Amino acid sequence: MSSAHVCEHAGACVSRRRVLVAGGAGLVLTPLLVACGSGAEPAAPTPAGSGQSGERLVALSEVPVGSGVVVETPGGESVVVAQPETGKVLAFSAVCTHQGCLVAVEGQELACPCHGSRYAAASGEVLQGPAEEPLPAVPVRVDGEDVVLG
Repeated sequence: MSSAHVCEHAGACVSRRRVLVAGGAGLVLTPLLVACGSGAEPAAPTPAGSGQSGERLVALSEVPVGSGVVVETPGGESVVVAQPETGKVLAFSAVCTHQGCLVAVEGQELACPCHGSRYAAASGEVLQGPAEEPLPAVPVRVDGEDVVLG
């Protein structure tokens, strides 16, 4: 047998060119496959409530009663600000506790697009798994016409 062949098993030889082409394709495709994922990107982990007390998040008038909105804190954290009843505000991390994807507001619920977890917008409690832990609370308060960290 010449040195231009690599034998995998007794009697089954593969040319060096075939090994190099197949190996090269694996090196090219592996990073591409890793980059593809499920289409929904996990959020970068940030501590719930990061930011300065008193920093404005959103105007109270922009938070629907009985629902909520996803906003970004000045520190870059995504949070859900909810208004379960007029004038009462709560906030939670918008990062799903299952695998870190950002949740979206769907009426009175928060839905994770990655694996289907659902949370109550008024409490952050899990309504449907696979998430098992509620969304971490973020301290907020109403200051004039705005919802601020606090």
